Amino acid sequence: MSFFSFGQSAEIDIVLNDAETRKKVEHKTEDGKKDKYFLFYDGETVCGKVNVTLKNPGKRLEHQGIKIEFIGQIELYYDRGNHHEFVSLVKDLARPGELTQSQTFDFEFTHVEKPYESYTGQNVKLRYFLRATISRRLNDVSKEMDIVVHTLSTYPELNSSIKMEVGIEDCLHIEFEYNKSKYHLKDVIVGKIYFLLVRIKVKHMEIDIIKRETTGTGPNVYHENDTIAKYEIMDGAPVRGESIPIRLFLAGYEMTPTMRDINKKFSVRYYLNLVLIDEEERRYFKQQEITLWRKGDIVRKSMSHQAVIASQRFEGSSSAEKAQAQAKEDSN
Repeated sequence: MSFFSFGQSAEIDIVLNDAETRKKVEHKTEDGKKDKYFLFYDGETVCGKVNVTLKNPGKRLEHQGIKIEFIGQIELYYDRGNHHEFVSLVKDLARPGELTQSQTFDFEFTHVEKPYESYTGQNVKLRYFLRATISRRLNDVSKEMDIVVHTLSTYPELNSSIKMEVGIEDCLHIEFEYNKSKYHLKDVIVGKIYFLLVRIKVKHMEIDIIKRETTGTGPNVYHENDTIAKYEIMDGAPVRGESIPIRLFLAGYEMTPTMRDINKKFSVRYYLNLVLIDEEERRYFKQQEITLWRKGDIVRKSMSHQAVIASQRFEGSSSAEKAQAQAKEDSN
């Protein structure tokens, strides 16, 4: 038995002041599971209490100081030893001395800058956490508490549509159009595909949403592509002059906002991938990047209402009136 086991030890607990009212959200952990964490936004104050409970009442606990930190860091899985901190705040709770009984310490980090969204990916993790530490000569006692940060954005009205062509000379000519290039995470992608020339036998057509995670710099760049969604447009051969409407609801898929060059360590981008497969199993595809952003919960609209708005802008008033009537029926 270790001699030191007869000494005093302590347990640490971190409690937020608004724990009972603050919203919790699900967030994926490194092992792929989901846990619920307290949700914060950029500029919000983080405050609470650190409870230090002595395990052996009546015995003193000598320490070299007690502190709490608020940390935002990026961890690249291929470089586990190095944690890249972009936020690091420290509050001293107690000077070196001794504790003779359990004690509670208040802390407050005012209007904390949280510039990036929490993210757990294939090769990288961006996390925010509180860490309380009792410094001791031989072994520190510490406790961490993770939180999740969401970044909210607003985009200007200028949100141009996407128009592209797919062509194989004298064999295939397709135009496709999406109503805009920037979508919030609960948005609806509305589009149309026009077949101008079809001389190959197309048997299947789909749109994929692809997430591309890029980590590292220079020669040590890693790309991970993940197909988030597959949306079948048609199954069967199209004819010349045919147009096919597209309506893809994003709310059902797990996605983050677009993240570009985060702290010069990683990026997360999203692409719409149009895929055609002919009867000989040859694949033709065209890829277009879209920007995803997170909208606040201030204005909540039903999914059917979002579809109506998109239809009005994109498909003309006649179909929009039908969609409006349908939305009213859905809401009643």
